[in-house]
Amino acid sequence: MWPAEQIRARLGALHPRTTIGILGIAPRGGEDPGARSESGARAGMIRALEAAVAEGRADLAVHSLKNLPNTLASGFALAGITAREDPRDAFVSHAFASLAAMPDGAVIGTSSARREAQLRERFPTLEVRTVRGDIAARLRLLDAGGCDALIVAAATLCRAGYAARVTAFLAPDECLPAAGQGALALECRADRPEIVAAVAPLVDRATTLATTAERAFTQALCGTVAAPVAAYAAWEEGSLWLRGLVGGGRGVLRGEKDATVTDRAAATRLGLALADDLLTRGAARRIAS
Repeated sequence: MWPAEQIRARLGALHPRTTIGILGIAPRGGEDPGARSESGARAGMIRALEAAVAEGRADLAVHSLKNLPNTLASGFALAGITAREDPRDAFVSHAFASLAAMPDGAVIGTSSARREAQLRERFPTLEVRTVRGDIAARLRLLDAGGCDALIVAAATLCRAGYAARVTAFLAPDECLPAAGQGALALECRADRPEIVAAVAPLVDRATTLATTAERAFTQALCGTVAAPVAAYAAWEEGSLWLRGLVGGGRGVLRGEKDATVTDRAAATRLGLALADDLLTRGAARRIAS
């Protein structure tokens, strides 16, 4: 609901004569999203939001881009990608100031195979535990002593009003983010060009090109947001610098490329080039493992 509120406020300022409401969508059948896999819960919520848009109960769906499949369901269009907020992961703990300060055997919780692969490479003596549920549920688990620390997306914490809970931010060199992390995606029916036009002022070109490269990379490698794959693109002196990694097996396989990118086609080519590089070095075997 927090991203939806943010987009409603911005659209309200752009279209002051238009009434903009929010349709809250709950997990179907009263299901607890923390009761199944994190990726399964996300996929179920995306399907529920898309059903509301397809049926005309809503005009627009707001997603965290990192959770949105690389290929949209038939009949839907990506109306736009907003300016990226903080793309980093955040370390949250009552007892320790940083990952490096955690002793052997300490328990760190995460819902991400991407984070788990990087944690196991850098801190092999820590116990990595899978945690599920929304951000409030994960923080309650931490507060109750279910783990010694959490790794979560910084943007998720801040959007939900928990910025004060961040103990330390993890730079991309410490934990490479997921493709699209920190950005919001606006999805509508493909036959609604008026919706695309209405949200056009919210679209950020730099973020769109960067995340296009990231998503092209992950799509070429695995096509699923649940795989231990990370990608992050940043602008440096006019060029787009893309870093990517693949977990699985022993260790982590990394790569990087940069290019002059002026449109989405060039951004896609950059992502595919980096994916090809990692595939030639055994990325597919790692993902399969």
